[in-house]
Amino acid sequence: MSLTKASIAILLIAPIFCGDETPPGVRDLTVHEWGTFTSVAGEDGSAIDWDALGCKNDLPKFVNDFGYRGFKWRLSGTVRMETPVMYFYSPRELDAQVKVAFPQGLITEWYPQADYKVYQRSRVGGPIKPLEANLNGIDTSLKSLTGAIEWRNIKVQPDTSPVLPEESGPSRYYAARGTDAAPIAVGDQHEKFLFYRGVGRFPVPLSARLSGDGKLVVENRGTDSVASVILFENRGGHLGFRNAGAVRDVVTLDAPSLDGSLPQLLYDLETALIDQGLFPKEAQAMVETWRDSWFEEGSRLIYILPSRAVDQSLPLEIAPAPSAIARVFVGRLELITPETKRSVEQAIAKGDWVTIDRYGRFLSPILNRIYAGNPAKVGQVEQSLPAGHCW
Repeated sequence: MSLTKASIAILLIAPIFCGDETPPGVRDLTVHEWGTFTSVAGEDGSAIDWDALGCKNDLPKFVNDFGYRGFKWRLSGTVRMETPVMYFYSPRELDAQVKVAFPQGLITEWYPQADYKVYQRSRVGGPIKPLEANLNGIDTSLKSLTGAIEWRNIKVQPDTSPVLPEESGPSRYYAARGTDAAPIAVGDQHEKFLFYRGVGRFPVPLSARLSGDGKLVVENRGTDSVASVILFENRGGHLGFRNAGAVRDVVTLDAPSLDGSLPQLLYDLETALIDQGLFPKEAQAMVETWRDSWFEEGSRLIYILPSRAVDQSLPLEIAPAPSAIARVFVGRLELITPETKRSVEQAIAKGDWVTIDRYGRFLSPILNRIYAGNPAKVGQVEQSLPAGHCW
């Protein structure tokens, strides 16, 4: 019997999580999780490398980041795993343990406190071994890595109202608290969820490329149907979207007209998230968390990943095993369209830094597309950007 790449990855990380047998399932424990996988489409439609950890930090300072943003080397990957949050529902207090692995990826931020490890294969087919705490010798391409995180002794505490950490500065982090989930505690740290983020290198289910006549060709390269696919565009505050529904193989989409209704789009997204298993308040919290990012300047596909793709990308263990679990992840595939290139080129020519800043962390791959084959020009433009620019 042949093994898929995903199953091989799961076999490779199996030794990380060996331990006592998982206790029987808890009949009244429900666990829900949501998160986002963000990628940038290359000219052939596949997800390309980009500085997935770059740009401004939008998290409170109490969130652990292991100092990744201070390292001299930069992490590039094909996927930014953004803000998975995991909720617990139970009518009674209980203790739980959660383990998450990230094949071909690193978990870069988390809260509350957790045991964090990075495993690296010494060679193809070689043994997996943990790296030193300072990550000396790390494979910055991520190809041979498996990030792993474990929360032990989680206290699920329904019907309590602990004081949750909060800082004065704005952050999208706090919107995820707007649910009916039970508060949890790990040691002396309290929250409404488990939180983590990461950078990875793995294929996403969809590719998207522009055809010669300007249409977008969306191809499902996975084995499962993608339940909901939306093409979104924002040009100077004028919005448009086209809902393609479920995509099993290939679909061709015209660009949306820029007269769309944001409330309608928010409703459609929340409905799709609920259909995939989230509670209404969870869907609202997810959309509220990311509405300033999902709907910013530019063009992108917004879609819901098949559950099997989530489980393969992020193998998860929970003890005691919940009686019900839902993992709903949104994929965001950024598109570098002719309109985007024109907008950036014109802004560069005019020194219009306000327009340039709208493209934020995606500016570098946009410049690489505009000045393909001329890295010196890319570097020249990047050096000309004002101090503090996000790219």
